[in-house]
Amino acid sequence: MQLDRLEPTLQGPWKLMEEGYAKLGDAFTVPVAHKRVTFLIGPDVAPHFYKASDDELSQTEVYNFNVPTFGRGVVYDVDQKTRTEQFRFFTEALKKDRLAKYVPQFVAEAESFFSRWGESGVVDLKEEFSRLVALTAARTLLGREIRVQLFDEVADLLHDLDDGMRPISVFFPYLPTSYHKKRDQARVKLGQIFAKVIQARRASSVKEEDVLQQFCDARYQNVCGGRQLTEDEITGLLIAVLFAGQHTSSITSAWTGYEMVASKTRGPK
Repeated sequence: MQLDRLEPTLQGPWKLMEEGYAKLGDAFTVPVAHKRVTFLIGPDVAPHFYKASDDELSQTEVYNFNVPTFGRGVVYDVDQKTRTEQFRFFTEALKKDRLAKYVPQFVAEAESFFSRWGESGVVDLKEEFSRLVALTAARTLLGREIRVQLFDEVADLLHDLDDGMRPISVFFPYLPTSYHKKRDQARVKLGQIFAKVIQARRASSVKEEDVLQQFCDARYQNVCGGRQLTEDEITGLLIAVLFAGQHTSSITSAWTGYEMVASKTRGPK
């Protein structure tokens, strides 16, 4: 087991990448613990990662450290055919015509959020936009019930999930660290919360305009006998789609805010 590269990798891969690139060029593999980590650096080689088919580069071996976070039976804990079906659920829930129906909810959350800022003051844009993205995601992804009744509790549990995804998790996702234990406890509690919401949704004749409703109504087509999603599968897929966009949306929004402030200080455009 190659442990000599583990510690510097956990501290941050930049030095390892710089050394490898200087010595070995734009494509190289480094043994780290029980894994072999391949780096593709630069425009000449990086596209191979994004364009390769699943037969050439398997996603499961790369991303299965997410299984404790997302849960069993979804995304990287299933075979390729089932994962393709689950990705179809994502696509259908987030396609253009559906996103258009979410816009009023985005606007309402943003107006309510910014109305509390006042005319002047100091804010941390990164933290503020992260909060705003969480609010809009809670309403349009996780559902009205979560946003209205359970937002603070669910937000804390999602934080514990996110905090349980550390560099060491990539190599040892089941290591009994305090972060992993809180992650696992949070995932169980989220499953219990969403099970109740999903059961109530399916028992009701009312249809909500959110991703949760799309998942509640979705059925497999070519696998799993055409059945509906289970409550735990829906929970796992909601967590996966939230994590896929939470950080990128927060960072992009914060950067936009910084640019708007900078542009204002330079003068009107």
